[in-house]
Amino acid sequence: MTLKSTDFETVEVTTDLLIIGGGMASCGATVEAAYWAKKNNIKVTVVDKAAMDRSGAVAMGLSALNQYVGMKAKGRSPADYVNYVRQDLMGVSREDLVFDIARHVDGTVHLLEKWGLPIWTDADGNYVFEGAWQLMINGESYKIIVAEAAKNAMAELGDAGEIYERVFITEPLMDGDKVAGAVGFSTRENKFYVFKAKAVFCAMGGAVHVFKPRSTGEGFGRSWYPPFNSGSSVYFMMKAGAEHTCQEVRFIPVRFKDAYGPVGAWFLLFKSRATTALGGEYMVENRAELDKWAPYGLVKPIPANLRNWLMMMDTSTGKGPAYMRTEEAIKAIVDSEPDPKAQKKRLKEVESEAWEDFLDMTISQAILWAGTNTAPEEKPSELQACDPYFIGSHSGASGAWLSGPEDLQTAESKADYFWGYNRMATTKGLFAAGDASGASSHKFSDGSHAEGRIAAKAAIAYIVDNNTQPNVDAGQIEATKKVTLQATDVFAESCEQTTDPDINENYIIPEQYMYRLQKIMDEYAGGVIANFSTNKPLMDIGLELLTFLQEDSEKLAARDLHELLRAHECLHRTMQAQTHIRTMYAREETRWPGYYFRADTPKMDDANWLKFINIKLENGEFKMIDRKIHTIC
Repeated sequence: MTLKSTDFETVEVTTDLLIIGGGMASCGATVEAAYWAKKNNIKVTVVDKAAMDRSGAVAMGLSALNQYVGMKAKGRSPADYVNYVRQDLMGVSREDLVFDIARHVDGTVHLLEKWGLPIWTDADGNYVFEGAWQLMINGESYKIIVAEAAKNAMAELGDAGEIYERVFITEPLMDGDKVAGAVGFSTRENKFYVFKAKAVFCAMGGAVHVFKPRSTGEGFGRSWYPPFNSGSSVYFMMKAGAEHTCQEVRFIPVRFKDAYGPVGAWFLLFKSRATTALGGEYMVENRAELDKWAPYGLVKPIPANLRNWLMMMDTSTGKGPAYMRTEEAIKAIVDSEPDPKAQKKRLKEVESEAWEDFLDMTISQAILWAGTNTAPEEKPSELQACDPYFIGSHSGASGAWLSGPEDLQTAESKADYFWGYNRMATTKGLFAAGDASGASSHKFSDGSHAEGRIAAKAAIAYIVDNNTQPNVDAGQIEATKKVTLQATDVFAESCEQTTDPDINENYIIPEQYMYRLQKIMDEYAGGVIANFSTNKPLMDIGLELLTFLQEDSEKLAARDLHELLRAHECLHRTMQAQTHIRTMYAREETRWPGYYFRADTPKMDDANWLKFINIKLENGEFKMIDRKIHTIC
């Protein structure tokens, strides 16, 4: 039987704080919100598109906690971390947000360990650092441990704590300039959900598959960032009128080819080199290029995008592929043992650590190694620049423009960076963290958890100060229901006009729509096929084609709940595509070579462009806004 909008039951849920998402930031928000909600008699509702145990970017696991300041262990300060992030983002960062996370993240790490996360320690009981800021963990069950803590916290609230899983949020509900909740649908039952709330916390992840992926055919869907992250954060918050920042800063990680295995442990723990196929070490041979990107290219650590760029320079001139010299690194570690027996033992240990690094977080890389008879102690493995991703927590920076903490503001920054509640967007009552939070990268998983806690505490304070249920009229609910379920009716009305339901002049199925979006972005917005390069003429065409695509989005069709999910993911990815091209277009310089290259403005220009380029939706039109960068420390 063909699915129709009339088949859906409407379920209304009224709460105080609505937490949308189930990843690391949302789990942190849930733990913190439950604590303060119990003290203030406040109801908390969590809604997750997936299931919290394996939801978000850490779903498969992780092999390191990538943000640990070590204020006691290393004697470092949050300001040290701010300097690191400022450098890596080529000068464009919200220093107040970064400092705020850095001063709290060590406490979150200790909580994670208390909950059962195995963190590596040495013979003296000290944490084992992978690099300057990274702690090694046995993290295959990392997300399960963190989700369990969140669920336990909600259980403490009794009837005042609810968790809805397998419910996909599609649109915000508004009461004038305030957020009033959200709507969505179950991906398992024919139910349309209406969540009414006094405040909303959004952490629905970043976006992948906006650009054409490198893996196609039987490997389609394989990516470095989780394929189910579809730009829902930027869509939801933009539709709610929230200003966004750094939407031009996509992230392109360099990873092991095809299965996207992590490289951090090899560079930082095993001290491996990366070379071209000709044996040259591109980080050494191309070092003079860093002078062009001063001052950011002249200090350590070299920004991630510039490390990418030095590799791309060689591979684009025929010196590729690039290799991770695993065999060299393992040999050097083993040879450091003077006794032959000790060498054999150490070889087994390093081999185990090498495989465990993948089994903890990228199981497919271990499978690929096994399937290609790769022994890392015998031969190197190829490296490759991935397709572009939008992620506010890693080395990217795209996300919402959020209020920072009042106590960290300077006299100059307060007017630009603070408007009432920490981590509140420019839309009243709307809070965000993790990949949804902009210009505060390098928080990774544990920093995202800490930021979720920060935002949830502020959201509870907002509710205490504004403890009245917003007004949501029935007309708005019906309008959002129509938009949410429209694709089912589009399919039902025309599906019998052709013998193949995938081919019909009256609609477009989500898969075909996604291919069109990816082709546009790949060719005109600096994707893999364009070697990550673009210019104004190309982006002009891209924006025109996105306009046509957006018109066709009215004809997206869904034959079942799964395709309805995919249809809305297409809409969400299109919003991410729009904000990306428009902000990249507005910034007339190349600031992040290795992430993208503006061929018509190929140099960095601090005199004119050391600032934030922000974007928001206003009366259905995109509005560009320049914002100042303030130095906090």
